[in-house]
Amino acid sequence: MIDTNLAQAIEAANASSTYDTNIKFLLADKQILARILKYAVQEFKDMAVGDIMNSIGSHIDIGTHPLDAGLSNMGRVNADNTEDNIPGEGKIFFDIRFTAYHKETEMKFLINIEAQKSSDPGKLGYHLENRIIFYLARMISAQKQTEFYHSDYDNLKKVRSIWICMDNSEEGDSIEEINLSRNCVFGNKMNPYNIDLIRGIVINVRSGKNLGDSQNILISMLEKLLSQASIDEKKRILTEKYGMIMTAELEGRIQTMCNLSENIKAIGIEEGIEQGIEQGIEQGIEQGIEQGIKKERLDAIARMIRAGAMKEQIISFGYTEQELAEAENISCANA
Repeated sequence: MIDTNLAQAIEAANASSTYDTNIKFLLADKQILARILKYAVQEFKDMAVGDIMNSIGSHIDIGTHPLDAGLSNMGRVNADNTEDNIPGEGKIFFDIRFTAYHKETEMKFLINIEAQKSSDPGKLGYHLENRIIFYLARMISAQKQTEFYHSDYDNLKKVRSIWICMDNSEEGDSIEEINLSRNCVFGNKMNPYNIDLIRGIVINVRSGKNLGDSQNILISMLEKLLSQASIDEKKRILTEKYGMIMTAELEGRIQTMCNLSENIKAIGIEEGIEQGIEQGIEQGIEQGIEQGIKKERLDAIARMIRAGAMKEQIISFGYTEQELAEAENISCANA
């Protein structure tokens, strides 16, 4: 049964009110997750969307409980900086992480979905493919003592890390896979055992205005979902073209993201015009948008402080200690 608790969806989204975070909350809706699995993960391509939704589970937990190392007891969708912490290896944060069960084969899959603004090595300082491999390796190694014990390596669960990259050119819409392969470099021995344990999937969606529809149904849907279109237009397209049901929860998540996008844009334009005259209005608007995003993050921290959240809880949502200190100073000044 689909949860229609609008208040819960909006409250969860407001816990970290930045545009990037709200994209993750929106992607974590089961109707959207089911379509990502159907059109991006081979094992689910022949399943009906409704069956895939049921395979994900009935309870969605978004960004409320950081997870320790390992992926057991993950019948819920966990979004917004889900933590995987292994002693000696440091911390990494997953955007969305959940399990899915393939009914016919009775297989359990461990799924990670990442919303990635840029895949450009020049901007990132590294090649995204290496990060994807690191995430896949962590999802495999974290199964020790949770999904299997001792030397029972045949009980390892398959892991899929899906990356939605949002900075591609008009001709850049594509889906890529990174996986293990077996090659015989000497002799003719053939081993039929399937080593398809890990697979990275990169979904390249395009950015920009007036884009034509992608020939891939998943990319086309994601581009509409993440576009600057109005709330009503998004709801109409998702309903009429992609068969989604506008539950109160999904509608609330779309509205939260669209409203935040408009707020950031308005703040950016206003502050950018004031501060950016010397180097041109265009650069000023860009600076203003950055300041608007920073203000949204500090406001979100301030709300959590007023609600009694501990420092560790706030940091677990992806905020920095510097941002926490700034928010505390602002709260004290306004007290």
